[in-house]
Parts: sequence; structure tokens; C-alpha cells
Amino acid sequence: MERDLGSPWARPSTFCLVPQCFVRPTELRKAADECKMRFAHIDGDHLTLLNVYHAFKQNQEDPQWCYDNFINFRSLKSADNVRQQLARIMDRFNLKRSSTETGHYLTVKDNQIVQLHPSTCLDHKPEWVLYNELVQIAPQYYDMSNFPHCEAKRQLERIIAKVQAKGYE
Repeated sequence: MERDLGSPWARPSTFCLVPQCFVRPTELRKAADECKMRFAHIDGDHLTLLNVYHAFKQNQEDPQWCYDNFINFRSLKSADNVRQQLARIMDRFNLKRSSTETGHYLTVKDNQIVQLHPSTCLDHKPEWVLYNELVQIAPQYYDMSNFPHCEAKRQLERIIAKVQAKGYE
């Protein structure tokens, strides 16, 4: 399956690049938490942020709507700006996002094969995943023949060659 990473797929990633969008004033914590829960998505925080972004756009980017819903207006405007930049870059380079049918995913950057961390709270396999970080936990990655051909593999091979040349094995 292949998906275009344009508009909707790029939106959650933009929130990783801007300040927290939820405002939680000390004296109004309960009301702020209740507002946040209205945006909550069963599939996790990134889709919760996507719900916030969609509501923001549906309300014509209204600063008063943000204030009433304990949302940081500037964060959403920044996220929208980053999303537009990402969409332009992806259009320029004709980037596509592909997932495999084997329970694994391929990263956009270097087609590295990855999968969900065992501690994930997800109870199903989503069509696509946005990673905050990649953690190497699988022993098969220590065998370089199993590692997919990508820039990360080439860098690891250079490091291994240097280590072997210095006799640190």
C-alpha cells in the first residue's frame, strides 16, 4: 500500500517541531483537561493533535476558539506553517510513504524496515505510523546481512570496519 505524505499525513509530525499546543493554567486545570479530552483519539497522541488541528481549521483559525479550548494559538499557527513547508518539500521531491503487508513499516528517509515497539498501547496495526524516535531492540539488527540497504547500514558498515581495523572486536 502506498500513501501520499502530503497534507493529512504530514500534519501530526509538525507538532513535534513546535511548542506544546495545550494550555493548562493552574487555576483552570480541570477545565483544561476536560477540553483536551474532547480532542482525544483512541489511536494515540499524534491523532489527538490531528483532531486539534482539524478543529482549529474548521473554526477558521480563530484565536478566541483557541482561548476557549485552552489551545496555544501561536503553536497551531507555527504547526500550520511547518506543515505547509513540509508539503511543498514533499511535492518538490515527489515523496511517497509505503508500508509493507508483513506487519513492518518502511521509513520515508531511507526505507529502513521498522515495527511497533512491544510496549505500544495500540491494540491493532495501523496503516501508517509516525515515529518520535527509533529504538533498536531486535537482535537480528546485529547481523548486518539482515539490515536493509540504506544510509544507516552504510554508516554502520563504516563504523564496524573502523572498529575491526583497530582490533576492538
